[in-house]
Amino acid sequence: MSPATLRAAFIEELTTVAPDIDPAMVGDDDNLQSDLGLDSMDFLNLITALHKRFALPIPEADYPQLATTALAVGYLSTAVRSGS
Repeated sequence: MSPATLRAAFIEELTTVAPDIDPAMVGDDDNLQSDLGLDSMDFLNLITALHKRFALPIPEADYPQLATTALAVGYLSTAVRSGS
């Protein structure tokens, strides 16, 4: 999957979990919690949605790697490529 495809999928899942977020306003370096206002439950729901969408295990130790859109795209790209 291309980074653009992964980014679009991530933003889609993000706005499903938090429909008040305008996808056009999500910057690649915006922190999901401090900049976009996701609470811890929304963040966990996003992790669950990504896990289901990509059929990837996302261990709790990796959660910081999903803190921004750019980090998440990089993480998902590596995980999808490696199949883990």
